Amino acid sequence: MRLVVHADQRQFSLRDTTAWVPGDGGWSDEAVSSHRIAVEPSSLAVATARSDLVEVDVAVHAGAPALDAGAEHAVEADLAVPSGQLTIAGPADYPGQEHVVALTPGTYRVRVSYVESEPPATTWNEHEFGEHYRYAVDLWPSAAPAPVAVVRAGAGVWDG
Repeated sequence: MRLVVHADQRQFSLRDTTAWVPGDGGWSDEAVSSHRIAVEPSSLAVATARSDLVEVDVAVHAGAPALDAGAEHAVEADLAVPSGQLTIAGPADYPGQEHVVALTPGTYRVRVSYVESEPPATTWNEHEFGEHYRYAVDLWPSAAPAPVAVVRAGAGVWDG
């Protein structure tokens, strides 16, 4: 499914509907410089190249899918979704603006792939700087815990 998310503050999150993200949301130096995602219990924050509307493709699989050939950067992490309700939202979204995806409760491996794209097919901020990416989010059940892993390393940190 393709979603359009307001990535205010150059990020959006994937989280269990019961998760609350305190403090800095897991943005360590390594998360910023290498991973481009921040991991917290039952929550992932995804760094974006723009503080703008972004396209997010979400797909649930039975097992690990092939890596998108067009991915400039790809990273994987575990995400617990004990409620079975995955919320996808920007930091400035109000209740009711978020997208909710129903899943079987459990732990998932999540791959976030950064794929260069054109601007979304909706209104976007032409004055915001940064490249346009489509953020492909693939989820599949995880049998055993695994650390955050950069599957394909993209270019360095974006300006911002």
